[in-house]
Amino acid sequence: MTFASSLSGLLLFCVIPLSAQVSGTLSGTVRDPSTAAVSGTSITAKNTGTGATRSTVSDSVGRYQFFSLTVGEYEIHALKSGFSEEVRKGIRLAVGQDAAVDLQLAVGESSQQVIVNGDAPVVSPTTADITGLVGEHAVRDLPLNGRSYDELLTLNPGVVNFTWEKTGGIGVSNSTAGNNFSVSGNRPQQNLFLLNGIEYTGAAENNMQPGGTSQQLLGADAVREFNVLRDSYSAEFGKRPGAQVLIVTRSGTNLLHGSLYEFLRNNAFDARNFFDGGSVPGFVRNQFGAALGGPVQKDKTFEFGNFEGFQQHLHQTGVDLVPDAAARTGYLPCKLVTPTPSTCPASGTVFVGVSTLINAWPTPTPGAPDFGGIAEAFNNPLQTIRDDFGTLWTTSFRGKTP
Repeated sequence: MTFASSLSGLLLFCVIPLSAQVSGTLSGTVRDPSTAAVSGTSITAKNTGTGATRSTVSDSVGRYQFFSLTVGEYEIHALKSGFSEEVRKGIRLAVGQDAAVDLQLAVGESSQQVIVNGDAPVVSPTTADITGLVGEHAVRDLPLNGRSYDELLTLNPGVVNFTWEKTGGIGVSNSTAGNNFSVSGNRPQQNLFLLNGIEYTGAAENNMQPGGTSQQLLGADAVREFNVLRDSYSAEFGKRPGAQVLIVTRSGTNLLHGSLYEFLRNNAFDARNFFDGGSVPGFVRNQFGAALGGPVQKDKTFEFGNFEGFQQHLHQTGVDLVPDAAARTGYLPCKLVTPTPSTCPASGTVFVGVSTLINAWPTPTPGAPDFGGIAEAFNNPLQTIRDDFGTLWTTSFRGKTP
């Protein structure tokens, strides 16, 4: 019987404001109906989830830009004297990516509004950037055996999961508790995971990919999305030459939201493995948890908490070679104890006084193959794993700045 247990620490962060590594940029150009640039336009970007706003003014050629906006859903308001107010809704900012929203003002009264619904196209700041966004719908809806969301890394080209080839035990220098991924041919030790801009590592000495005792990266319900930067990225990233995995957690909003779940897996529908003997070994896995987010102070302070428990009882198949039924009564095949077959008694050779020693071996499994003095004994030692994961995030904005 083996038992493993871990408790991931409760994380509490006050984010004022969030790092540029977990943010996006929103930019564009303001034009009139004749496509001429409109300078001096008041532009306001509003996060529809938290109500936080940022404002700027278009320059002499009609350009505007918002840096380091937190990821999420936005709407833009553009106001200029002599023109109707334009409102662009449904803009989604993703982690590590820029979005371009060009605005066209219609001639009219400022009290009038022109509302446009539509997402903004994502643009890359440099042609060398190669990114792979795994969005919130993929994290939340795609099936995951074990709910280890880092397995979604392989949705991107050039990413190979070869966890099954890793060596060593949990927490030793040549292995890792988590999964192993090669990105663009790099070693798994060369990947860097950032959780809300903070380095997120495992317990191993060399392989620093995160993962718990269950060897799963728990907390899928706490993750909003993540982005995989590879091959080439800006100077704000680095430290390791492999992939930069930017993970952004969910946050509280002005609306109360959450989830309650449990997933059960057992051996009732498992097929018998070739080496399992006569029956399928026992297996029960429970994963359960809850997530809840909401406002502490509307438009100002928000909290989001998540807990996930992983409990597994797995009987693993083992096979031992033991003395067969004849050997246990003191009989062994003659060829094992005499140098030449010609001197073998027809009924075998009796070894008196060794029965007690032979009986110390496990008894053969009924129906298992017998190899002439040696038979197989199947066993199913129990492995018990408990892995608890929890996070608590507090997001606070000063004034109206997201």
